Amino acid sequence: MHQAPPTDELAAVPAEPASPAEPAASAEPLAGGLKQRHLTMLGLGGVIGAGLFVGSGAGIAVAGPGIVISYLLAGALAMLVMRMLGEMSAAMPASGAFSVHAERALGRWAGFTVGWLYWFLLVVVLAVEATAAAGIAHGWVPSVPQWAWVLLFMVVFTAANLAAVKNFGEFEFWFAALKVGAIVLFLALGLLAVFGALPDTDPVGLANLTGQGGFLPNGWSGVVSGVLAVLFAFGGLEVVTIAAAESDDPARAVARAVRGAMWRILFFYVGSMLVIVTVLPWTAMAPGQSPYVAVLDHIGVPKAGQIMNIVVFVALLSALNANLYGSSRMVFSLAERGEAPRSLLAVSPGGVPRRAVLASVAFGFVSVLLNLKWPDSIFQYMLNAVGAVLLFVWALIAAAQLWLRRRIERETPELLTLRMWAFPWLTWASLVAMAGVLVLMVTDDQARPQLLWSAGATGAVLAVAGLRELRARG
Repeated sequence: MHQAPPTDELAAVPAEPASPAEPAASAEPLAGGLKQRHLTMLGLGGVIGAGLFVGSGAGIAVAGPGIVISYLLAGALAMLVMRMLGEMSAAMPASGAFSVHAERALGRWAGFTVGWLYWFLLVVVLAVEATAAAGIAHGWVPSVPQWAWVLLFMVVFTAANLAAVKNFGEFEFWFAALKVGAIVLFLALGLLAVFGALPDTDPVGLANLTGQGGFLPNGWSGVVSGVLAVLFAFGGLEVVTIAAAESDDPARAVARAVRGAMWRILFFYVGSMLVIVTVLPWTAMAPGQSPYVAVLDHIGVPKAGQIMNIVVFVALLSALNANLYGSSRMVFSLAERGEAPRSLLAVSPGGVPRRAVLASVAFGFVSVLLNLKWPDSIFQYMLNAVGAVLLFVWALIAAAQLWLRRRIERETPELLTLRMWAFPWLTWASLVAMAGVLVLMVTDDQARPQLLWSAGATGAVLAVAGLRELRARG
C-alpha cells in the first residue's frame, strides 16, 4: 500500500487485490481511533432503532404474545450471521469486511455484488432515517418544513463523518448509550408493573399471555408473519465488523464486540417484547402506535409519548450516523479493489475517506428534494426499494464463510480466534432459513413488493458483475 505525495488530501492507492485464497488482510490506509467502548456500543446500539421502538407493533398485531417466539427466531438467525461475520472479521479485519471476504471466497463477482448491494442498502436507509427523524422534528416545530430538517441532518452528519473517525465513535457511543439506557429503564419499569411494585398497580400475572386467544392467537402462521415483520429490524449489526478495521486491535476488538452484542441485543429485544405482551393485552395495541408508549402510558409515566418520541428521534439519528459511516467504508474498500472509481480513494491527512463519505451521503441530499415534492409518500417508496436486500447480503456472507473457514483451517488455523458454532451445519441451516424467509415473502401481500424491488436491484448488480467478469476474461 503506497500513497501519492500529500496535497490537501492523500490519495491512497491500493496494492493488487488479494487472491481469493489469501486469508490475511492487507494494511488499511484509514486512521485508527475507534476504541473498544465505541465498538461495544456500536454493536449494542446499531440495531436498536425505530424498527424496535415503533415497528414492533406490527409484529404484535399479527402474532400476539407469540411475537416473543418471532423475535427469538429472527434474532437467532441474526446471531448466526453475526457469528459468521465475527469469525471472518477477527481473522481478516478489513474496511470492506464481508465484501472482502466474499471476494476472497467466491471471486470478484461476489465481492462486487455484496459490496454494492450493501452500499445501496445503507445509502437508501440513511435517507429513510433522515426522513423519519425530520417527520418527528417537524411535529415539534411545524414552522420548519420537513425537507429543511432533512437538509440539516445531512449537513451535520456529513460534517461529523468528514472529521476524524473518533468523532463518529463518540457520536455513536452516546447515541447508543441513550438507547440502551432507555431500554434498560423500560425493562425495569415493566417488571415492576408485572409484579405490582409500582404505586397504584396490582400484579399482572400471566393473564395477558394466556387470554385474548391464548399465547398463539393466530397460530404458528401468526408467528411466521411476525418473523417477516421484525426480521429486518436486526439489520445494522454488520457495521461493527466494518468499524473494527479502524480500531487499535481489530481482531480482538471485533471478537469482543460480536460476543457481547449478540446476547445483549437478543435480551433487549426478546425481553422488551415479553414485558409488553405481559403488561398489556396484545389486542390493546393501536395500529401505528409504539407498544413502548402504550406500556408507559398504562403504568402512568407522565408524557410517555413525548419521551419515546425523543428516544426514537435519537435512535434514527444514531442509525443515520452509523449507516453513513458504514457505506463510506464499504465504497472505499470497493475502490481499493478496483470495483469502484479510484477517485474515491482520496484520504484526508486524518485518515478519513472524504470522497467516499460525500459519495455515500449524496442520495441523502437528493432525498431533501424528494421530501420537498413528496413529503407524505417518499418514505414508503424508499423502504420498498431495499426491503429484502439485507437477506441477499446475509446469504452471500454465509456462502463466503462456508468456503473461507475451511481454507483458514488448512492454512492459518491460528487466525480463528472466534469460531462459528457447529460449523458447517449451522451455516447451512442459516442459508435454508433465509431461503424460507424469501419464499414466505413471495406469499405475503405486504412483503412481496419489497422482495420484487430488492430482487430487481440484486439482479441489476449481478448483471453488472457478470459483464465485468466477461470483460476481464475477454
